[in-house]
Amino acid sequence: MSSVDDLAKRFPADFRFGVATASYQIEGAVREGGRKPSIWDAFSHMPGRVFDGHTGDVACDHYHRWESDLDLIKSLDVDAYRFSIAWPRVIPDGRGATNDEGLDFYDRLVDGLVEREIKVFPTLYHWDLPLALQGYGGWTDRDTAEAFADYAGVVVRRLGDRIDALATFNEPWCSTYLGHWIGKHAPGEQCLDAALATVHVTNLAHGLGVKAARAERADIPMGIVLNAVSVYPGSDSAEDIAAAERSFQFNNGVFFGPIFNGSYDDQFMDALGDRLHVQDGDLATINQPLDWWGFNYYFPTAVKHDASNNAVFPATVSVPATNSNVRTDIGWEIKAEGMTHLLHQVYDRYDNLPSCYITENGACYNTGINEDGDVDDQPRLDYIQEHLSVLADAIDAGIPVKGYFAWSLMDNYEWAEGYKMRFGIVHVDYETQIRTVKKSGAWYATLSSAHRADTLTQAAE
Repeated sequence: MSSVDDLAKRFPADFRFGVATASYQIEGAVREGGRKPSIWDAFSHMPGRVFDGHTGDVACDHYHRWESDLDLIKSLDVDAYRFSIAWPRVIPDGRGATNDEGLDFYDRLVDGLVEREIKVFPTLYHWDLPLALQGYGGWTDRDTAEAFADYAGVVVRRLGDRIDALATFNEPWCSTYLGHWIGKHAPGEQCLDAALATVHVTNLAHGLGVKAARAERADIPMGIVLNAVSVYPGSDSAEDIAAAERSFQFNNGVFFGPIFNGSYDDQFMDALGDRLHVQDGDLATINQPLDWWGFNYYFPTAVKHDASNNAVFPATVSVPATNSNVRTDIGWEIKAEGMTHLLHQVYDRYDNLPSCYITENGACYNTGINEDGDVDDQPRLDYIQEHLSVLADAIDAGIPVKGYFAWSLMDNYEWAEGYKMRFGIVHVDYETQIRTVKKSGAWYATLSSAHRADTLTQAAE
């Protein structure tokens, strides 16, 4: 028996293997079909914001190539496809009139998945806020949470009868902190007060969105996707252990706490809580029971205590999390155990945590097509294999993980990195739009096929 067969057998029969993408990263056609600009359209067109001025105007041209892309997914023999719906394609101004052409596109996409017997895992928000809403304050403005709920209702009314699992948000850490405090992502602000305001409005939007979706269809499994930070103390000292706890509260607790426990962490609230602008009833709205949650994991972090006089909560300094100099091509550390470190941590910490999907995991390696027309991306294959092996250990230890989505189906627009960084298990030639399955993609297809075959064998016994 091959190693891939051995690995496949380690996962439960109902475990799903899938692939993932996001709307702005692959769709293109930003001025077609009634779509209006998002904050990422504006941000990417600003000089100096994105590598080499790259934009998502064309991306992978998925808007026009969706049928062949679904055939590509089917050829990988995976169980499920995670994608995001572009709010500005559905409600171009963020509020008000819906766009039938946009809904028609997602209708066709979902129907195509159902026809190919691929499970449908959409995400309502993967960072492409309608630009019109940014003019009113975007995610710093509470009205945006109400607009999001209306949008959620529109999508579920149209597509809900064919959705297998629906996420409200993807990686709110990025859209809040990376977009409003660090400034590397749209809208490019660098203001902690703004970032903290967006944290709470985003949490509120999640709660309102869940309620709106369930008002349309109570049977859709609802969740949220979090890129929770797997944080280690930089040493065994009490100071650094305390620093890691503060880092957890600042990066993870701000979402896990209100969503699953109905409260923010005490230390975080003491330091920064007044900047959230929490109103009566907000926490009850945010704390909606969920059917699942998603964890996106790529790399670990480690922190030490920041003893400087001007340090602001969480008062930490980042340090290497591993002793290895091995990095992916984007410079991220590799530590597969970081995935399970976080999973054990949150399941020990939160009593109301439902089952989990690994909704993104993968590695950036910029391997090109060789003279034989192949892409030999062995390092990516090794990365995925190692992380899946560690994930199987976590399942054996009782962590309720229901599926794994490789990031990404294909090379695409990698946000501030433009087209410089490649995460796909399928290579994309951006000039010709030719797709080529990489060695990692072929291996992943073999794994998924082996798991399905093993499941059928068990069912027959």
